[in-house]
Amino acid sequence: MTDCIFCKIVAGDIPSERVYEDGEVLAFRDVQPVAPTHVLVIPKKHIADITELGDAGLASKLIVAINEVVKDQGLVADGFRVVNNCGEQGGQTVGHLHFHVLGGRDMQWPPG
Repeated sequence: MTDCIFCKIVAGDIPSERVYEDGEVLAFRDVQPVAPTHVLVIPKKHIADITELGDAGLASKLIVAINEVVKDQGLVADGFRVVNNCGEQGGQTVGHLHFHVLGGRDMQWPPG
């Protein structure tokens, strides 16, 4: 998709701080972090949102990538949050499937 910011990041047209990459998945630091550690994990293939993810193999690879990111970023011991926003009312602002990996601060819910 030519106008998708995440597709441009995958293609290397927009720079990013990559923290994980394999043949089908990319993880990079969010440019507007809401936590000390804020990494986005995306499929390289354009998929609009989680409702279009019909590939169990790719879904598994996304989870494996998330696991690698939390280990690499040192989030396992203190805990972390993984968030997927789906659709406009769900808070999705980029129309490309992505998971936010957040950590490095208190993530308890509801916020105190």
